Amino acid sequence: MRARDVMSRPVVSVDTRTGVREAAAVLAEHPFSALPVVDDGGGVVGIFSESDALRIEPGQDRLVTEVMTSPVEVVGPATDVRVIAERMLAGHLRNLPVVEEGLLIGVVTKHDLIRTVVRDDDVVKAELRHLLDDYAGSRRRWSLEVTNGATTIEGDFADIAERDVIGALARTVPGVCSVELIATEPTPLTWDD
Repeated sequence: MRARDVMSRPVVSVDTRTGVREAAAVLAEHPFSALPVVDDGGGVVGIFSESDALRIEPGQDRLVTEVMTSPVEVVGPATDVRVIAERMLAGHLRNLPVVEEGLLIGVVTKHDLIRTVVRDDDVVKAELRHLLDDYAGSRRRWSLEVTNGATTIEGDFADIAERDVIGALARTVPGVCSVELIATEPTPLTWDD
């Protein structure tokens, strides 16, 4: 599973011209412990956290750029969630902005990661069943088993490309940690010309 599969969006952020009091109000309105700070071009330049807000004396209103954490760690949309979890734990981070081509597209929070761990297998199976039924036009072509996130999909695949698509679809479902594909009839090993 990748950052793009679990990240929170739309992203709530503040820009470099935002005052600390305004940023603190944004934090109070949303269930986040920190906000990305972006420049005029949408690039992440820092993180403004609850701790930053608490350091400000009453009546004092400085810009977030004066108190934010910078430089900030970011990840790409294809970063594996295990790598993200390791970086969060090692750096004592509560979230990591997800950046693509220099622009903020999402945020992965600890809460996002925890949701992938505790998802019930029945929920994962139901979501995957829905995806596969949509793909196959509601024809049940594959049987599914999900045990502790380990997913087995068994059935007929038209060719290697379809098998790869089914595997990729399965990996988009939060809670799927591995995918095994079993063809009940031999899958052609070459492309048709």
